Amino acid sequence: MTSRGRWLLVGALLTPAVVLPLWVSLYDREEPTLAGLPFFYWFQILLIVVAVALTVPAYLVSRQAERLDRVRHGLPPDPPEPTGAGTPDAGGR
Repeated sequence: MTSRGRWLLVGALLTPAVVLPLWVSLYDREEPTLAGLPFFYWFQILLIVVAVALTVPAYLVSRQAERLDRVRHGLPPDPPEPTGAGTPDAGGR
């Protein structure tokens, strides 16, 4: 899979996590209830789980795509570690 294909996959994985919570008419109701909670509440809790389940693989794929992009542009796969006055170990704040 190319780097562009990986970025498209990241977008496809993140789209439901963004679109579903914004589509309020999908869950703007009380029935069915689950353990006494109206649908409105338990569906939003379910959306949190779904968002996490989609965000973790999207992050992993994006790391891979970034590495491929860096190599394609002649850079090392991983960015260099920060050094100098800007790091807490050097006394900078």
